[in-house]
Amino acid sequence: MNTPDEQPAPASRNSRLSADDWAQAALDLIAEQGVSAVAVEPLARRLGVTKGSFYWHFPSRDALLQAALERWESVEQESVFGQLETVPDPRERLRALFQLVGHEVKSHVIYSGLLKALDHPAVQPVIDRVSQRRLEYLVASFRQAGLGRTDAHHRARLTYAAYVGFLQLSLQLQQPRMTHEEFEAYLEHVISTLIPA
Repeated sequence: MNTPDEQPAPASRNSRLSADDWAQAALDLIAEQGVSAVAVEPLARRLGVTKGSFYWHFPSRDALLQAALERWESVEQESVFGQLETVPDPRERLRALFQLVGHEVKSHVIYSGLLKALDHPAVQPVIDRVSQRRLEYLVASFRQAGLGRTDAHHRARLTYAAYVGFLQLSLQLQQPRMTHEEFEAYLEHVISTLIPA
């Protein structure tokens, strides 16, 4: 057992890399440089292993990308929707959703990177499923909060459009970054505007 000052040798850690480790490293690279940057050699260097380690888990770069996308989809669903299941009041659940999403950064950066790669055949179906699931969740939440069917659909679409638009402004159009206080005020405005009283 290691003492707090001791670290396991890199070779020891790297020899136990799992397929999930590779998939997460691919997601990290997507967040930093986009889908096109996912390649075996740079990932192997980043992880401190040989390409042979990669081929132990995946037959190809496309298989790795598929695993990374599946990991992102699964973790995104569990980390966002899973945390909210215990909130019984629909308005409080929506508020918690907005707060959770507003303060989660890495998932947004990955999503933004994926939106730039919608022409990739592996990316499009994942984005379609995630977007559909998010919209359905929003519609159901707004219905539970008292809106009628049509209004709930409109509010869900407006909410999702605001989210995607904010990502575009912040990450792709590189608008001036808000201060923490400005962002918190903006988030409260979004909450009070979109969640029914």
